[in-house]
Amino acid sequence: MPYLSLVIPVYNEEENLPLLFDAVTDAMKSLKKTWEVIFIDDGSRDKSLEVLRKLAQQDKHVRVVVFRRNFGQTAAIAAGIDYAKGEVIILLDADLQNDPADIPMLLSKLDEGYDVVSGWRKDRKDNLTRTLPSVMANSLISWVTGVHLHDYGCTLKAYRREVLDEFHLYGETHRFIPVFAHSVGARIAELPVHHHPRLHGKAKYGLERTMKVVLDLVTVKFLLSYGNKPIRLFGGTGIVLMFASLVTLAYLAARKILESTSVTASPLLPLAIMFLILGFQSILMGLIAELLVRTYHESQHKPTYTVRTVIEGKKERK
Repeated sequence: MPYLSLVIPVYNEEENLPLLFDAVTDAMKSLKKTWEVIFIDDGSRDKSLEVLRKLAQQDKHVRVVVFRRNFGQTAAIAAGIDYAKGEVIILLDADLQNDPADIPMLLSKLDEGYDVVSGWRKDRKDNLTRTLPSVMANSLISWVTGVHLHDYGCTLKAYRREVLDEFHLYGETHRFIPVFAHSVGARIAELPVHHHPRLHGKAKYGLERTMKVVLDLVTVKFLLSYGNKPIRLFGGTGIVLMFASLVTLAYLAARKILESTSVTASPLLPLAIMFLILGFQSILMGLIAELLVRTYHESQHKPTYTVRTVIEGKKERK
C-alpha cells in the first residue's frame, strides 16, 4: 500500500501531462516513501487520455480513472479520493501552475501534527481579473466559515486520509474541503507555495466562477450550521414570524379598545395574518427537512460520478 497518493484531475491538458509527471517523479525521488499518482480524466476532448494511457503503461505508480463525460472538478477530486490507497492524499492541478517540488514541504508540515496543509499562492502569476475576485472570495469565505485561509482556490493541499473519509463531496464544493475538514476537528495549517504562469492550454475558469463561489458558500454555511438540524433555521424563522404576527394583532386589539379604531380597515391585519401563515409554513418546512436529513443519513451514499474504466499498467478494468 502506498503511503502517498497524488490526485490530479485532468481536463484537456495533453501538452502539460508529460512535463507534470516528470516534475512529480523528480519530487518523489527526494522522499523515502511509497507513492502513487491517480489521474482522473474528466471527459477530456483532446489527446489527454492517450497521454495518460501511455504513462500508465510506462510507470507502475500511475493509475488512470476515466469518466464517461465531463462531471467537473469536484467529482474528479471525489473519484480520486475514492480510488486512492495512500494514508496521505495530495491534490494537484494538471496545468503546471502548482509546483510538485512543494510536496515535500507540505508533508513536513503535516508531520508536525496537522491534518490538513493548504497551499497559499502568495506570489500568484495570474492577471488582475482572476486575482482580485479570488482575494475577495477568500476573505468572504474566511469571514463566513471562521476558517481563515488566504487561498481557498489553490488546489495544492495535503490531507490525512481519515479526515477526508468523514464527509462526501458533491456539486462544486471541492474548494471548501478545509472547511468540511475543520468541521470534523481537523488541524489546519497554511504554507506559501510556488505558482507558475500557464504555459500550455487554456484556463477553465472565468469571472463567473466568483458568483458560483458565493452561492456555494451559502450552501456550505447552511450545511455546516443547520445541515443536521434544519428545524433550528426554519423553526426559528417560523417562531419569529408568528411572534411578529401576535404582536401586530395585539397592537390592533389595543387600538380597537382604546381608540375604537376599525381592525378590519387597517392594512396591518392582512400583514399579521400573512406572518402567521408564513410562520406556520416555515415550521412545517423545518419538520419536512428533518425527515429528509434523517432519510439521507440512513441511506447509502452514492458517488456523484460514473467511471468508464480504470487503467493500471497495461490492464484496464470496468
